[in-house]
Amino acid sequence: MFPVVAAALIAVAGAGLPAGGPAPEPGPQIRNPDDRRDPRTRYRRALPPQAMRMFERYPLRPVGPDEVRHEFYFTRLAYSGTTYRGGASWSVDFPKADRQFMVGLKRLLDHLDAYAYDNAIVATDENLFRYPFLYSVEVGYMMLSPDERDQLRRYLLAGGFWVIDDFWGSWEWANLERELSLLLPDHPIVEIPLDHPIFHCFYDVEEILQVPNVGQGMYGGPTSERDGYTPHVRGIYDDDGRLMVVINWNTDLGDAWEWAEDEWYPVRFSHYAYQMGVNFVVYAMSH
Repeated sequence: MFPVVAAALIAVAGAGLPAGGPAPEPGPQIRNPDDRRDPRTRYRRALPPQAMRMFERYPLRPVGPDEVRHEFYFTRLAYSGTTYRGGASWSVDFPKADRQFMVGLKRLLDHLDAYAYDNAIVATDENLFRYPFLYSVEVGYMMLSPDERDQLRRYLLAGGFWVIDDFWGSWEWANLERELSLLLPDHPIVEIPLDHPIFHCFYDVEEILQVPNVGQGMYGGPTSERDGYTPHVRGIYDDDGRLMVVINWNTDLGDAWEWAEDEWYPVRFSHYAYQMGVNFVVYAMSH
């Protein structure tokens, strides 16, 4: 499968501790249509010069009401919570990671009618149930409101699928665990065994890799952040044994998608991240 993945990646055109001081109050992180961090301000001191050319401002492209409906949308959950480095934590690596993943997905799953762009949505949006796949990052800063929690619970129990990614260490895990205990109190978080279908529904994934952030990946530094030394893939099942939530802890698949086309980014990480991502989509769309 490797040549196929490599071809998809070549065809693409192309974190740290909270800041000091008191934490801001949690609340909605979308205030206007352009309330996103400019990705050019991230990693300014962390990347080699060869990578700096990849920064660009991606114009927002929300799904229009008159657009033809597609079978699949890579939908990012714009949740409430505290900010991350002065910006909305849900929007880290958005929208480049989302769009670049879709380039590979559309080539690898050419039978799937997939929307090529990003699609961010708040949990309380009435259109949430149109999209069977959700993706979230930096959930150590997530603090769902009661309304968000109620809608998201109904969504997951009705058949929705939620992928969580890019959060590190015991402190961020504790926050996510608390949020999920309020969201799905009757459904425990468990380790997903490697023989589960989600690791084999398209690609056979035999090992859980720790994917580092882009700076550490390109410089060959340690793959871990804070005390997140061991990567895990955990999940939450519904009463019928279907995975509702997949949790990628102590790893950063999104950075591997975002930087896969850069010759400085290690191929083994982007290869693994695309395999995992494609498997997630196939599972979500077939269960």
